[in-house]
Amino acid sequence: MRADASPAAHQHSRSRVMSVQMELSRIIISEINDQQVVYLKEVEGDRTFPILIGLFEATSIDRRVKHHQSPRPLTHDLLVAAVELLGGEFQDVVISELKEHTYFATLRVLKDGEVVEIDARPSDAIAVAVTCEPNLPIYVAEEVLESVLG
Repeated sequence: MRADASPAAHQHSRSRVMSVQMELSRIIISEINDQQVVYLKEVEGDRTFPILIGLFEATSIDRRVKHHQSPRPLTHDLLVAAVELLGGEFQDVVISELKEHTYFATLRVLKDGEVVEIDARPSDAIAVAVTCEPNLPIYVAEEVLESVLG
């Protein structure tokens, strides 16, 4: 069972940043653009947060949200299965930084009583979040939201 976290704020252990719980609200897949967009919406508020992602990740997220099954495990299914078979339990996703126009995220996994933080692209972290059953909570650092939304 995943450790409980406050829905309003989450404290990211590495950088001690206050984070806001968000949920996936929209996926925009364009056949004519290389960049796709996912929108996260604040769980207890009105802010939305766009992230440009690649077609593969957008398609993977879209398939999971629509409950489309693949005959064989896809990359994000493989990652979730491997972590769980090795005794880890996904806790949440934290989008913690924005550096030089690049977002940084962490997948947090509980293993042997300790939380292990795995560096990930936000698109992959969100894909893992929607692959897990139940879906993982997604947090975005307040300072990242402020820098993007003003």
